[in-house]
Amino acid sequence: MHPLEGLLILGCGGHARAVADVALALGVKHLCFVDHQARPDETCGAFPVRRSWDEDLSQGWSVMPASGDGARRQAQCDWVEKRGWPLATLVSPTATIGFGSTLGAGTFVGHHAHVGPLASVGMGCVVNTGAIVEHESTIGDFTHISINAAVAGRCHVGQLCFIGAGSTVIDGVKIADGVTLGAGACAHRDLAEPGVYVGVPTRKLIKCSLAC
Repeated sequence: MHPLEGLLILGCGGHARAVADVALALGVKHLCFVDHQARPDETCGAFPVRRSWDEDLSQGWSVMPASGDGARRQAQCDWVEKRGWPLATLVSPTATIGFGSTLGAGTFVGHHAHVGPLASVGMGCVVNTGAIVEHESTIGDFTHISINAAVAGRCHVGQLCFIGAGSTVIDGVKIADGVTLGAGACAHRDLAEPGVYVGVPTRKLIKCSLAC
């Protein structure tokens, strides 16, 4: 695999900056951010931020979806694939990747994160700074494992989930597609329905009408 010469980063929010930081740590020299809200002549650090990208991608460049939101990352991946451009997979040099594990295209593994042996992380995922996905766990496409969250061994986390900062998924737990687990929460049992879950032990939030 040839080293990246340049990286086109889709977005310029907080997660996009984390992506840039890992890319620079990997020795990528050329970065460009694309964000439809970019101001004229805007830069991020020493790198340009453009409102759009209409030309071909230079040889040796790849593209990284860099929204923190899973549905937006999915749309970014679709946009890249329709153009036939390569999606990057970025792994920080301080992260650890276990034997037999797999990472999908467009997936980001941040500084000091860990993906355990025989784990499977899907397309367009985020395993953020200090997060853990342990042995034989599966993470569905476009899911975000936030900073210092821990997914213990042999878990299944569905697609388009958000596992909040510092939260824990206990060994063997299965989480449905579209679940948000709040910061610091503990999923000690299967979460079979999409929704927002919080607390220790976790409970599903219920929105009440004014008539409640």
